[in-house]
Amino acid sequence: MSSEERHLIAHLARRAGFGATPEELDRYEEIGYQALVEEFLNPQNPQHISDDLIFRRHVDLHTMQGHNAAYWAYRLISTQCPLEEKMALFWHGVFATGEGKLNNLGSLTNQIGTFRRCGLGRFDDLLIELSKDPAMIIWLDNHTNHKDSINENYGREILELFSMGVGNYTEDDIKECSRAFTGWTVKNGEYMAMMAQKDSIWPYGRILWHHEYRDHDHDDGPKAFLGEEGDFNGEDVVRIICEQPATGRFVSRHLYNFFVADEVPVPQWLDTPPLDPDAIDTLAAAYEEHDHDIRSVLRVLFNSDFFKEARFRRVKSPTEVIVGTLRKTGEYAVPNGGDNGIFMVMEEAGFMGQKLLDPPSVEGWHTGEEWITSGSLVDRVNFAAQRLGDTSKPGVKRLVNRVTGTSDSSNPAELVEACLDVLGPMDVSDDTRLLLVEVASRGIEAEPTGRASQDLILSMFKLIVSSREYQLC
Repeated sequence: MSSEERHLIAHLARRAGFGATPEELDRYEEIGYQALVEEFLNPQNPQHISDDLIFRRHVDLHTMQGHNAAYWAYRLISTQCPLEEKMALFWHGVFATGEGKLNNLGSLTNQIGTFRRCGLGRFDDLLIELSKDPAMIIWLDNHTNHKDSINENYGREILELFSMGVGNYTEDDIKECSRAFTGWTVKNGEYMAMMAQKDSIWPYGRILWHHEYRDHDHDDGPKAFLGEEGDFNGEDVVRIICEQPATGRFVSRHLYNFFVADEVPVPQWLDTPPLDPDAIDTLAAAYEEHDHDIRSVLRVLFNSDFFKEARFRRVKSPTEVIVGTLRKTGEYAVPNGGDNGIFMVMEEAGFMGQKLLDPPSVEGWHTGEEWITSGSLVDRVNFAAQRLGDTSKPGVKRLVNRVTGTSDSSNPAELVEACLDVLGPMDVSDDTRLLLVEVASRGIEAEPTGRASQDLILSMFKLIVSSREYQLC
């Protein structure tokens, strides 16, 4: 059955993307693991569904009047550069910004575009772009941060949740950071607030916010920040933040949690040591050595032993469950204006605990086992079982054909391994495998031909995606 190399490549595809179809894994095997890492790290042509096709079929997405997570869903499902979208998802969880407060969904979509564009570059550049991002400015109230009356909200969160973590700065540092970001606001804020309540003439939709730096509202006095003194502006404090050893370790721990193995939530990091301190040291050293370049840190991560040995040590997020399943079933490859399914798909993610573009707080989502509740587990299992058990989906038909073409369908053990292979390849416990073989054996015995039917294979798919192991990646 599957080679060790194929299992390793499948592991990379799950973590650096949303899994892979058997046909994609065939191509990845020809490329080889190390070359595939470079292909993921250097996205060239995503070949995702074009915006004009999406907007032609879904005018409400064009005007950004709502449901713009559905717009992102089309990108997630169809992209051929999965790490680009995975990084956008990663940074969305770190720099959590919610649509409820904004009432300007296009600006939030633009923020996701910033993550997509800058997410693999220098952390310094990403923080500066984030600090200029209108959605973030409104989300954390920096438009009300004035030189004569500072608002500490963004100054606090950029230190606490976005870069360094609690325990690595003082309250005075928060104030000085906030002073440095005075004057960083949105253009024509009062007018934009009024226009956010209405829509312009179709098809243009709501007017999007723009960043503006107001020199007259910036506090240009001397500041003392993280041990340095000077007439600092926002760019200066970002430079100082990114040079701190604590920042390298904080970013590294986030990357480890998202790509390697589940950690405790961020608020516990001050009191709870990393799951693998040596791995964090390695990633933090790469952050420093490569001038805070995230692509270089991920290159070290994906080629490390601690990554390669971490198969199925993370609980899939709801987005990973949904997107990974739909990429296998081949659904939504072409937008259908009369079909509201793509909107309902993203609602399903919310039912499972992760409504994209609407995080529970600036802290983002807690990951790992906190994704699993009695209700969300039912939703996760039902979603995957319903779709992977339906041969009207083009991808499911291909999976069934792959099973029948690569295994002896009269042999229960071979049938099980073939099904696990096309849905992963997946590692399962001995108990799970024994149960699957028992069900396959009874099913084959009940077939007049003595061979697995399509219905039995579909039943095996449903049983596998209902297993504990399918919830892991």
